Amino acid sequence: MSPAEERLQKVLARAGISSRRAAEKLIAEEKVLVNGHAVALGTKIVVGVDRVTLDGRVLELSPPELETYALNKPRLILTTLSDPQGRPTVSSFVSDLTTRVFPVGRLDFDAEGLLLLTNDGDLAYRLTHPKFGVTRSYLATVGGAVDEATVERLRAGVELTDGVARPIRVEVRRRTTDATDLEIVVNEGRNHLIKRLCEAVGHEVIRLCRLEYGGIRLGGLAAGKRRQLTADEVRRLREATEVPPTPTPTG
Repeated sequence: MSPAEERLQKVLARAGISSRRAAEKLIAEEKVLVNGHAVALGTKIVVGVDRVTLDGRVLELSPPELETYALNKPRLILTTLSDPQGRPTVSSFVSDLTTRVFPVGRLDFDAEGLLLLTNDGDLAYRLTHPKFGVTRSYLATVGGAVDEATVERLRAGVELTDGVARPIRVEVRRRTTDATDLEIVVNEGRNHLIKRLCEAVGHEVIRLCRLEYGGIRLGGLAAGKRRQLTADEVRRLREATEVPPTPTPTG
């Protein structure tokens, strides 16, 4: 393979056309053509040589400057760039950017806290794919006083409808007779995972805030505000997606 060749879906994602998963769907649906022809997933192209079109429009694939932002998403905002029902989305917090960025993963409509947005499709793919096991930290305020036995149940793992979920860490941050603040760290992104974990041990989540994702922390960022990540922070995110090599069997 020539060093100049790259997989088509990776090129599309890197250029900010879509996420890598969305690019694979576009290719499978034959909406993306290379030199006038539909191609299979995994096809390699040479940027600047091969002609790539999307729905008949020629794509400019010289990669843009890659940008990644941290946003403190307020409650009652959809983690999407558009909504057919007209509900508020995170697009309103990035509409002034000249670069088109998209959300990395999900954050529930009624949840708040750290949301990453980027035009780096490869980074987004790595941060959200289960095989990379990137950590997410949440502060969950639940109803009632959570006793130590229940905390231990959470730490040991809870059977959910889609399999056992085992947090990386569970700590009590505040406990009253009416409510408990739990910091819960997980390394997977199943739908409503924190809420389901807490409900499975008898405590409903009243408020949910994501504090950290892949080593990037929310810090003092105000609700509805964003900041661009530094080169060092982006490097740390990439390091968080490095999968250690599988040990070679011995003996």
